[in-house]
Amino acid sequence: MREMDSAEITKAVKNLCIESNCVLNRDIYDAIKNSVESEASEIGKDILEKLVKNADIAKEKMKPICQDTGMAVIFLEIGQEVFIKNGNLTDAINEGVRQGYEEGFLRKSVVEDPLLRVNTGDNTPAVIHYNIVSGDKVKITVAPKGFGSENMSKIYMLKPSQGVDGVKDAVLNTVKLAGPNPCPPMVVGVGIGGNFEMCAYLAKKALLRPINTSSEIPYVKELEEELLEKVNKLGIGPQGLGGKTTVLGLNIETFATHIAGLPVAVNISCHVTRHQEIIL
Repeated sequence: MREMDSAEITKAVKNLCIESNCVLNRDIYDAIKNSVESEASEIGKDILEKLVKNADIAKEKMKPICQDTGMAVIFLEIGQEVFIKNGNLTDAINEGVRQGYEEGFLRKSVVEDPLLRVNTGDNTPAVIHYNIVSGDKVKITVAPKGFGSENMSKIYMLKPSQGVDGVKDAVLNTVKLAGPNPCPPMVVGVGIGGNFEMCAYLAKKALLRPINTSSEIPYVKELEEELLEKVNKLGIGPQGLGGKTTVLGLNIETFATHIAGLPVAVNISCHVTRHQEIIL
């Protein structure tokens, strides 16, 4: 059994909150940069060039890429041979978020109650997903999620008879309805299967996978490629001003489901699809 002090978790989460908000992931950065050449719209090209410049400045000066520094979403893979000592794990994570958003001068966007709307003042509590795995390591992924794009996401409880065509319609309709609101070019995470909450988790997790990779399941890989082509033919374009660069990447994750259901979640993310990770 390996012992790990909760203070290590706090420090790691703090640093990841700052880094993820200031350094755009390489796969997203490269996709935006490469899109400049392929984008037919002159306005679209100009916007994409400015997004690249914005990301460069943010990284150089360690300033937030976007003013919406998101609600902190934390994914933890905890080895079953690890014992966290000197404090509660959830408290340690939230303390890391608090420190990161304070020390990084990141916007505090979380309200304590969804209806009373009083700001917590430190961007806590975080949304935390725990997963117990084998081994004695702890993997922490911090993925701040802004709500300009989060608000455009949807869950569909389809009938099994609607099949793959129903899934395609759900994804296309969601992107079409989102339009300019999520600050395109977007990244789209799709979760298929499980139940009501599981498909949403899958869609969120799909956003963590590099957009220059494909599903290992052949039919899912084909579906990702087909849907990416179709959403980019919608003509929404950079910042919704027209063009062919509407979506930079589209990732799909699947899970077993009930014989009577076909849950589908579409999690829309903006061009600032941020996440950083560490293994302790």
